[in-house]
Amino acid sequence: QVQLVESGGGLVQPGGSLRLSCAASGSIFSISAMTWYRQAPGKRREWVATITSGGTINYADSVKGRFTISRDNAKNTVYLQMNSLKPEDTAVYYCKGIATTWSSWGQGTQVTVSS
Repeated sequence: QVQLVESGGGLVQPGGSLRLSCAASGSIFSISAMTWYRQAPGKRREWVATITSGGTINYADSVKGRFTISRDNAKNTVYLQMNSLKPEDTAVYYCKGIATTWSSWGQGTQVTVSS
């Protein structure tokens, strides 16, 4: 399987930006897609964005036009660039690696959008 470590979270004012990173190690060759999820206090975990091994990208409607998912294969890292942040983007953000027979989650990184 794969070990995933997120970083880059923090406190930012509304309208600000953050870039999250998800570094992968282990059996990365078997990953077919990398996804970002988030979970706000008292809410269910929700899907944010996906990038497949073939380069297909999809976003949740709530972040489309503001967030950008990308990857650096040389660094085995997936990024989530978050712009025009809103208070409702406050959540713990998780990355998830998906393969044919397994999936693996990172530990999460906190993003707080507040003035």
